[in-house]
Amino acid sequence: MESKPYLIFSLHGLPYAIDARRVREIFLLPELTPIEEAPEDIVGLLNLRSKVVPILHLDLRFKRPFRECHINDNVIVLESQELLVGVIVHEVDEIKLIDSSVIETDVTYGRVRDLNSAFVNGVAKIDNDLIILLDVENLIRYPQTVKALIAEVEERLDEIPVTTQKTDEIKEELTTKNPSIDRQNIINSFYDLCCPRATPKEKEIFRQRADNLRLSNEPLDSSEQIPIAVIALNNEYFGIDLEFVREFTKINNITAIPCCPEHIIGQTNLRGEIVTLVDIRRTLNLASAMSSNVSKAVVIDVDDTVAGLPVDEVFDVMYLDSDAINYLPLAVASGPEKYLKGTVSYQDKMLSFLDLPKIFALEN
Repeated sequence: MESKPYLIFSLHGLPYAIDARRVREIFLLPELTPIEEAPEDIVGLLNLRSKVVPILHLDLRFKRPFRECHINDNVIVLESQELLVGVIVHEVDEIKLIDSSVIETDVTYGRVRDLNSAFVNGVAKIDNDLIILLDVENLIRYPQTVKALIAEVEERLDEIPVTTQKTDEIKEELTTKNPSIDRQNIINSFYDLCCPRATPKEKEIFRQRADNLRLSNEPLDSSEQIPIAVIALNNEYFGIDLEFVREFTKINNITAIPCCPEHIIGQTNLRGEIVTLVDIRRTLNLASAMSSNVSKAVVIDVDDTVAGLPVDEVFDVMYLDSDAINYLPLAVASGPEKYLKGTVSYQDKMLSFLDLPKIFALEN
């Protein structure tokens, strides 16, 4: 049977999945710029490193009652029909390999029945969950219209208000000059449309996120980008090359292995496959993980060695500009630094880019 990697996420408590190979980036919801000419399911545009990315909300695409967005919502950037498009979701869960044998194409039952079948590739039955597999190609309405809109906006990117605060100033100026103009009819702000109850502090966070995503002047170019997963170990940030990542998973049960080195925490049963859990913290000069505290892992495949790396959290899947990496000198031959490819700035923090082949050459 064929297995494919899917990114699992939730919206209003319902689990969905999309082909993980279409995912370009994941980040927390930033402030967006609403555009009147956009299709109604696109709630705004984002300046992502000088690349205009339309952001859609699945409630509107599925023609369901629209529910407001929140500060902890995420955006998944997908590549489809020669477009980059962002999808707002509540929570990003994990990446799973889903076997075709557990996928049913009958979508005429339960809550799935309420969805237009054009959006659904099937339903995966995993444990006690029904996960709706979305058809990425059909998520974008009027792709040619969206492409034309993006091209037009990119030509006048510098003219678009950087933040909603600037948009509000423009509204105020127009209504002052002409009192007959209804201020609300000029343009809806991101907050009017998506987050009507956002506090001033939350608005500042949304704006800062948008600023951070816009900072680089270099457009996205996959030929110069390295796909990585951002993980946390003992409150420190690390990057793992997605080339070695098979999936992200939750750990429910761990079986201890007698007479093993300390970095071998145990084994777990992953859908019938026994995976050894390897703690790399000591190699990085960090305190070891307690098996009782292990709840998440990144399953990696390095030189035909499959293992699970216990992690505190998986924060992000993103493309990293290779020019932004501060590569460590080849002369570094001792200490935990020799197991790093380099470091890079990530959301005002320092992220260490792991050299997994070198780490596992040591662990083996």
